[in-house]
Amino acid sequence: MAATLEKTDVKLACPTCAQVNRVPVGKLSAGPKCGTCGEPLMSGKVSELDPKTLTALSKKDDLPVIVDFWAPWCGPCRMMAPEFAKAAQELKGKARFAKINTEEHPTVSMKNGIRGIPALILYQGGKEIARIAGARPARDIIAFVEQNGKLPA
Repeated sequence: MAATLEKTDVKLACPTCAQVNRVPVGKLSAGPKCGTCGEPLMSGKVSELDPKTLTALSKKDDLPVIVDFWAPWCGPCRMMAPEFAKAAQELKGKARFAKINTEEHPTVSMKNGIRGIPALILYQGGKEIARIAGARPARDIIAFVEQNGKLPA
């Protein structure tokens, strides 16, 4: 069972513009939006990142952020995508889900020590918490986040 986050506010970096926002924990499931660009912060959908937004989310978010390192030519990556999206919807308001295309951003793979894809890395509080490799069903992805991250109550 995961530990809970004992804060009244959390910092969330916008997956669109990388701006850091403060959001009351009680409002996380109410669909908060970025104060700068107006995009959703906790949509329950998987956000597509670039290196700048990956850095912002991985270094500045208080909530768990699970990132799928993938490529369009990767069969297991494409097969896992709907399962990753199901897990994102299931944990809406508790964790954030994102993906980064390693083919478009090869330096990100090197910087993060990605040796095979799909690879999932869980970040929280400015650091990597855990990682797993290989295609996973939604229930395994959810269990991975719940076991390793500190989720809001």
